[in-house]
Amino acid sequence: MARACDLILRDAAPDDAAAIAGLGARAFCAAFAHLYVPEDLAAFLAASHVPAKVLAELADPRMRTHLAFDGEGRLLGFCKLVLGCAWPEYARAPSVIELKQLYTDPDVTGRGIGAALMDWALAQAASHGAGEVQLSVWSGNDGAQRFYGRYGFGKVADIHFMVGNQRDEEFLFAKVF
Repeated sequence: MARACDLILRDAAPDDAAAIAGLGARAFCAAFAHLYVPEDLAAFLAASHVPAKVLAELADPRMRTHLAFDGEGRLLGFCKLVLGCAWPEYARAPSVIELKQLYTDPDVTGRGIGAALMDWALAQAASHGAGEVQLSVWSGNDGAQRFYGRYGFGKVADIHFMVGNQRDEEFLFAKVF
């Protein structure tokens, strides 16, 4: 399996939409499907992890999506950034970027793919003059919270995230540059 040094990193293109949607759904389900009734999970996946949604994001000039592949061309992870602030009430800098999603294939988590994508995200934020990066993380996802903490992110506020009709308690994490 790929190590971080074996990764091929590049920006996403419209031809990648189906693979991004598929990996997003697979990774989300591997981590969180057990939390939801089937109807809520299905509604969320149909709205959030489908090729049409990814294509719209790729066409949005305020979004950036970066991909990580292995040497055989298999998508191992992706990271989405929004060049804007989703939680302005908690902003601590004049220019804020949102890290929207950082997903890796569940079979290769812990092999440096998330780190390579996070390095890209922070470099992008710096190149766009951001003074802060914000992201939301499920309150029960201790592993993700530790990962973000290693990059200097810390909890800023309690927020929520809807999956179908279920309200999840989330934490807003942020890093100020």
